[in-house]
Amino acid sequence: MAAEEHAPGATEYILHHQSFLSNKAAHGIVDFSVVNYDTVFFSVVLALVFFGLFWMVARTVTSGVPSKTQNFIETLVSFVDGQVRETFHGTSRLIAPLALTIFCWIFLFNFMDLVPVDLLPWLARGGGIEHLKVVPSTDLNATFAMSLSVFALIIFYSIKMKGVGGFIGELTLNPFRAKNWAVQALLVPVNFILESVTFLARPVSLALRLYGNLYAGEMIFLLLAALTLGKGLDFLISFGGALSLVAQVILGLAWSIFHILVIVLQAFIFMVLTIVYLSMANEHH
Repeated sequence: MAAEEHAPGATEYILHHQSFLSNKAAHGIVDFSVVNYDTVFFSVVLALVFFGLFWMVARTVTSGVPSKTQNFIETLVSFVDGQVRETFHGTSRLIAPLALTIFCWIFLFNFMDLVPVDLLPWLARGGGIEHLKVVPSTDLNATFAMSLSVFALIIFYSIKMKGVGGFIGELTLNPFRAKNWAVQALLVPVNFILESVTFLARPVSLALRLYGNLYAGEMIFLLLAALTLGKGLDFLISFGGALSLVAQVILGLAWSIFHILVIVLQAFIFMVLTIVYLSMANEHH
């Protein structure tokens, strides 16, 4: 009875699962002064998983009949390389490896959303860790860090291909042009405002799209888990409790299957938009 009385409500349960293992409380939606240790930990672990798998396959690659793992990796590399060739109209040794890294890393981020929501936090509590979020892409700091890294590359490629003057010209001489230089000078502030909004929207849209979709997916898993939250054993072995458990399992399985599409699609969209933005920055005109 005491355990049932002190069982957390659905709101408390969800808020607890939405709390990071951090060095301090965040101020605002995005606070880069906050270090979310769980996000850093899982990001590094998943990066090592990605690197280790590809390194292992590269070490054991054969020209004969490939293993299933080698065949999967080769298919994945060919798929990403095809996307780069179709989208990036330039020459760069960075773009294809970057696209492959982005796709695989974000996919692994998102895949953590399919781990049962209480499993790893429960194991962490056994080690004295109260809060643990296991999906790095549900941390705005992480998604913005990735999108800002891409944004820095966009600026770098723009200046490299067009020069500082060409880069500034793109932001100030479009979309409105005039043959008279005096009129064009008056249009510069208007052009700069319009182009800056479009330019700055790129990292914001990249970060928020990934975060929003994975946050919503995680929230649905938490809501499904809360269906039988705090219910006593007497209820669970009753007819109504059994129906609740069956409904919870069926809904959880259905959402997991659908969410597989979401996690792959979001990794693909982030990768493709990165290639598109870098291709636009690489254009000479």
